[in-house]
Amino acid sequence: MAVTQPAAPSAPVPAVTVPPARTAAPAPPSGAAFTARPPAAASVPSVPSVPSAGEEAGGGGAVRVAGPVPGALAHRYAALPPPLRVALAALRLEVLLGDPRDAANPYSLPALAAPAPAASAGAAASAGAVGSVGAGEGAGWSGRAGALLTAAGLGQVRAADQRVRALRPLLRRDLALGRAAVAWGGPGVPPAGRVRGRAGVSSPVSSPVPAALMGPAPLVAAAGGVLRQAALVVAGRGSGEPALRQWQPVLAAAFADLLACESLTCVALRRPAAPAPGSGSGVGAGLLGAVAGYVVPTVLADVLAQLGLVLAECGHGPAGTGGGMLAKLTGDLPLAGVDAAGAAYWQACLAGALPALAGEEPRTAHRGPVPAFFRLADPPAPAPAAGVAAAGEQGDGHTPGGHETDGLEPGGYGVGGDGVGGDDRVVLSGLLRAGAARADGGDGGDTGGAALGALARRLLTEQRALRRPCRTAGADPGAVAARALADRQALLWLAAAVLGVREAADDGRGLFLGGTHWALLALTGIAGRLGVPLPGPAPDPRAPVWAELAGRVRRGVDCDVYATRLLW
Repeated sequence: MAVTQPAAPSAPVPAVTVPPARTAAPAPPSGAAFTARPPAAASVPSVPSVPSAGEEAGGGGAVRVAGPVPGALAHRYAALPPPLRVALAALRLEVLLGDPRDAANPYSLPALAAPAPAASAGAAASAGAVGSVGAGEGAGWSGRAGALLTAAGLGQVRAADQRVRALRPLLRRDLALGRAAVAWGGPGVPPAGRVRGRAGVSSPVSSPVPAALMGPAPLVAAAGGVLRQAALVVAGRGSGEPALRQWQPVLAAAFADLLACESLTCVALRRPAAPAPGSGSGVGAGLLGAVAGYVVPTVLADVLAQLGLVLAECGHGPAGTGGGMLAKLTGDLPLAGVDAAGAAYWQACLAGALPALAGEEPRTAHRGPVPAFFRLADPPAPAPAAGVAAAGEQGDGHTPGGHETDGLEPGGYGVGGDGVGGDDRVVLSGLLRAGAARADGGDGGDTGGAALGALARRLLTEQRALRRPCRTAGADPGAVAARALADRQALLWLAAAVLGVREAADDGRGLFLGGTHWALLALTGIAGRLGVPLPGPAPDPRAPVWAELAGRVRRGVDCDVYATRLLW
């Protein structure tokens, strides 16, 4: 599919160009085809001509996309296509970032993984290269992120999930820079809050991304970048070195865990920040964000440890690209608030909300279509009703110790409610009940679906067993028993997100996200962390999940839930 400039001899439309400092990644010629190539390719891939940040996509003939509908580019961009504006913003950002393999590029993987002094020097140079926008914010992470995002036109994308999706070209490269980008509120607006534990004056949270998700969202993308590097090594050398094949099941499990964490993060981002009028109280978006704030860093800590082992055994230590990315990511965890201390804070928040969780259990399984916030390709949920404060507009969003609160305090229950109301009200046990029901009514030939349903039934039994102790656990949220219960409830929420996202993607198009293999592998990992025995024999999903991962890295597709095509 070609993306070409319209014929306008008198007033040609400008295209985004790579900053002058990056001579190795020149601007593409007009009319270049949108092709994604694997990073192993020697040549620089061609990129689409896209409108500049000030131009309106699809308005005034800024771009002409070959295809039956104007959104054909978005459909080529990912298996679950974003709005055209979001796809164009992401492409502009990726062009600005340049070739991730070019060591001379200040935003390349080798440059970003370099020691702090070299990275700081490159930051000042690159901030000036992108443009004067954002220079007043300093040459640190906020200044670099603000300059890039202003040039890419990200200020026009205000929905939280779409903002994170458009930012993914940056998030997958560097956790610290990605955390600053997620916190960016727009040109001339102070960054959204401060990073936990750092000195400085707190500012009002201006980003559309809730505070609890500012760390997990970039962490998922950055971990996906490391997974991709490890999979490239194993897939590329596995045929010639049989010893490397032993890491294929390990990477498959890491891929499933990553998809599970991103599913939970996406659902939390898409969920409205406040309840609709008259919907009553319930398990709120603030609480769901706290679940992601705890369980995503906890699960991905195991994933990063496994990836470190694979890279080290394959001879890719800190001196290599993959090992350097992993070392840089690990060092940035405290800066982004997704280290053990940050996870413990959100665990305490969940412990205080346990009585409310215990009271939420429908009598029957969820019936009918999956609610909108699980359908990741649908438009985002509407903004909260007027007069209701949205997440990030309630004070500065920080505790005295510097933790981002997102409306939750340890020992208390968060503001907000379901944010969905009516027939869309879905809670943990409703999704688990629906998954368990399929074990009895499914097709006898669908062994994967039957195994997934049986595992959902086992997790539903665990959730029921936690109801009684959870009713009294909130009296002392700091107790070891309360934190242990919060840990188990958070993992069950993660399982519910996997079931909801998988069911929503199972729409007859044959998408990998709508299949049972990754969900079965993700729920198997959750059951292992809970210590729940697996129900009987089940098909091993690791081989098909690895086949999907290996196919993605060969075709130049990202390791995300959307199956996004990579430009470089």
